[in-house]
Parts: sequence; C-alpha cells; structure tokens
Amino acid sequence: MDKGPVTLKEKPVIGISACGFNAPVRYNGRSMDFIKAIGREKGDFRWCPVCPETAAGLGVPRDPIHLVGQDGRAIWKGEGKIVSRNGQDVTEVMLAAARESLATLRRAGAKVFIYMDGSPSCGVYRTTLRKQSRGKPPGVFGALLDDEGFFLVPALEMQSPLKWWDWRRRMLAYLWLQEVPLTTRGDLYEAWYRLKFLCQELDDPWAREQGRYLAALKGRLEPEVAEKFRREVGDVLRRPSTLKRITGSLWKNYSHHRKITGRPVPDIQDPTVLRNVTTIARELMIMEREATEEGILFGTAPVTLRKKRLDKDTVEDQSHDSSD
Repeated sequence: MDKGPVTLKEKPVIGISACGFNAPVRYNGRSMDFIKAIGREKGDFRWCPVCPETAAGLGVPRDPIHLVGQDGRAIWKGEGKIVSRNGQDVTEVMLAAARESLATLRRAGAKVFIYMDGSPSCGVYRTTLRKQSRGKPPGVFGALLDDEGFFLVPALEMQSPLKWWDWRRRMLAYLWLQEVPLTTRGDLYEAWYRLKFLCQELDDPWAREQGRYLAALKGRLEPEVAEKFRREVGDVLRRPSTLKRITGSLWKNYSHHRKITGRPVPDIQDPTVLRNVTTIARELMIMEREATEEGILFGTAPVTLRKKRLDKDTVEDQSHDSSD
C-alpha cells in the first residue's frame, strides 16, 4: 500500500453564487468578491459562477423574493411558493432556473458550490437578511444542491484563514473520494487509510465503528458496499471541524511527522503556546508543504492540490488577516 500523500492533478471546478464572484447580480445590483480573500490560491481552481435569480429572468435590479412555506425543500414538493416583494408568484420560473443552474454546474464538472447565505435561492442555513424571518432554510437552489450531494461551502467563511483551510482540506478529500476506484477490498482499505485520521477528527465514534466494520469485511467487495462507504465518508467530510479538534489533530500529526523524520519542522509551535487563528492556519499550511515534500501522509489534510513548493511569501499571502 502506498502510504504517501495524495495529490490531485487537475484544478478542481468550483461553482459559486455569481454575486459572491464580484458579478453585480444581486437584487439591488451589488456584488461581493469573496475569492479575493484567499489570495493567490484562487488560481488553484476553475470557477463556475451561476445566479438562479437572473437565470429566471428576474433582472437587475429587481424586487427581492422570499419563501412562503416551510423551506426550499418543501417548495420542490409543491408545499409552498416563492414570491416577490410586490406579491408576484415566481415559483415556477425559479424552480426551472435552479434546474438550469444545476445543469450548468454539471456541464462544468463541478461537485462543489460556494453559496451565499441569506439568499432564498442559494442559501443553505439562512434564506433572508439577518433581521428578517420569512421562510426557513435551505433555499430552493441550496436544497437542490444539497440533495444532489454537492460539497457546500458558505462564502462568508472564505474570509477566515482557518475556516477556509478547514473547508478546503475537507473539500479536496471529498473530491478525491468521489473519483477514486473502489472495486476491491484493497481499494477500500487504502482509501480509508488516507481518510481515517480526518474522519476521526470530525466524528471519532463513527470513524471507530467504521474501522471495525471494514476490518470485518470478507470476500469480494460488493458495489453497494463500496458506494455506501463513499456516501457515508463523503457526508462526514462535509461537516466543519472546530478550532480545538483542528489544533489537536495538527499536534498529533506533527508528532508523527517528527517521529518519522527525526527532526522538528521550523515555525511549528508547542500546543501550549497561545496564538491566533491566522498563525494556526499558517502552521497548518507549513505542515502540508513539509509533508508533501517528504512524501509523508499528513492525516489532518490527506489530499493536496499539487507538489509545488509553497514559498514563505505564498504562505503569508494565503494566511490573510481576518477575525474568526
């Protein structure tokens, strides 16, 4: 079994709410540039911006829309509607536009979508402005993407170096898992070896049980078992981690790295040292770089984009300042 790190060869395609990609398509004609926050790293991906509301022909500027009923998922079942501020029912055109936007993402090869929370179309955890309470999440497009198994990233969290690092490393692991062949038990065990440390960080009881289940497998690997593994591990990878779990995993894997190499990694501090989230994010990227160059699996972030060395300036650029 190859126990080294995994490197994705192709640039991942990421769908994104167009208003977060600096396209002035919000109802008031404004936009936000969320990918600016990740600096040079934005060139590591191919971007596919979509806007279901403009695809529905609602235009810019337009009356804001809101959900009437339980949530966007219920509207797909015919148990609610989408109306504009002036009372116009736009349910059918919005559902059609959501399907068209999904088709655009599929044609682009996207399995990830960065969404704008607060939107009745793209929102996942919030579908209105902060001080309003019309409708409940998810929005109609957010619900569709969630049901289709997309890896969903909140655009606002791209502004935090640590949160974006967490989303990125889980996203890369998720994308690798969707493509890796799982035809034999050996394939399954190798995939689990690479992902189990991250899964233990995210949901340790589930990961321990999964390990026991895989160890007990016998005979030929059935396709349904492989797909169940892909689906369940993928669901775990879509869950955000916490600062405490991330720092614990960093030190655990750093200790493993030191044991193998017999030397410390410069700029990685003792876990008892107080530091801010920007410094922690920088240490995590340093560990990714060092592990990749040494050919050692960094279980905290087991899948990387490329083997290109990150110089100090690049690491500093990616560890942008923000509040967390």
